[in-house]
Amino acid sequence: MYQEVGISKEVLKMAEQAENEVKEELKKIDKICEHNSLKVLNAFQKHRISDIHFNSTTGYGYSDIGRDTIEKVFSDVLGTQDSLVRSQFISGTHALTVALFAFLRPNDIFLSISGKPYDTLDEVIGIVENPSSLKSYHVKYEQIDMINNDFDYEQIEKRVAKNDIKLIEIQRSRGYSLRESITLDKIEKVIKTIRKVNTNVIIMVDNCYGEMVEEIEPTSLGADIIVGSLIKNLGGGIAPNGAYIAGRKELVELAAQRLTAPGLGKEVGPTLGINKQILQGLYFAPHVVASSLKTAIFASKLLENLGYESVPKYNQRRSDIVQTIIFHNKEKLIKFCQGIQMGSPIDSNSIPEPWDMPGYTDQVIMAAGAFTQGSSIELSCDAPIREPYIAFLQGGLTYEYGKLGVLKAVQTMLNN
Repeated sequence: MYQEVGISKEVLKMAEQAENEVKEELKKIDKICEHNSLKVLNAFQKHRISDIHFNSTTGYGYSDIGRDTIEKVFSDVLGTQDSLVRSQFISGTHALTVALFAFLRPNDIFLSISGKPYDTLDEVIGIVENPSSLKSYHVKYEQIDMINNDFDYEQIEKRVAKNDIKLIEIQRSRGYSLRESITLDKIEKVIKTIRKVNTNVIIMVDNCYGEMVEEIEPTSLGADIIVGSLIKNLGGGIAPNGAYIAGRKELVELAAQRLTAPGLGKEVGPTLGINKQILQGLYFAPHVVASSLKTAIFASKLLENLGYESVPKYNQRRSDIVQTIIFHNKEKLIKFCQGIQMGSPIDSNSIPEPWDMPGYTDQVIMAAGAFTQGSSIELSCDAPIREPYIAFLQGGLTYEYGKLGVLKAVQTMLNN
């Protein structure tokens, strides 16, 4: 059957070797999965989830018991005072934008301490000119770059001690930068560094791709607010859209007032029949995230054995589901992404090509044969077409499907 789908005996032999070399790492993922599964189950039982919470509302969405209970469940799972979990969020970028505009006012200073944020925030911030950016509202932006994959603690402490910064943003995942994803021990250390000199600044973590990778979330380490997408980790491949903002109650309320309208806040927002999918997605999320991590570990070792640089290494501590492979070759990069598409369940006959995508400064190739458009928790691979030609692989609803997709990608690359 492998040969029928174009996977050779040679590639299968390489896969068997790689899988044998990573088996101890895969066992570690199972332990984290069990812990997070217990956390989710406890939250469901605490809030007595039943089929009444699957009911739908329309129009204004007043008194939606399912929506309100979902937000309590998410708060418990994420370890926060409150949460805003809505299908009205289009993406993680949209949720981050809502949060930034909710918390910042003209002449406030917004500081990123993990370097430049993800490319899709360039126009939100005003790094790339846009008449609706934060910059157009006279919000000032500063950034402190990371040094050797760690925070510049000395520079951060010195800058934050001036007490003129309103919000600090930390991007947990690497985005399209060359730095590594930020582990929770580093996030804990930098939050302690900040709080030593400033107790008022809002600390916000872009938590996209990072949920349930470890046993706790950044809010358990002192972050005031976390933001993420439901078509990534916490949606479990079932939620068809949406995102969340979770953290301190007063900040979540500010975000709700920005998402809807002042005076309306969390009281409105029809669910249009999505409640069951959000709850079911969260229920499956620990296992789906574990499958994504296993796929990443397997891919890391397999590509490393083929002579490519994989970051993180198969046995490194992980803080998100993203696996990067550095090809140093444009054609190899494109063929690998195309192979991921060929190994997907949806649109496997399509051939992705680099194109000018809204929100990105370079051409981007995106392979995602997913049931939900743009779903990064399903097996996908994307890359900006720029040196050193890095593929960003993520997802895998099950390890078995993820592994098959990676094998197809490797085979496609080797055939060309």
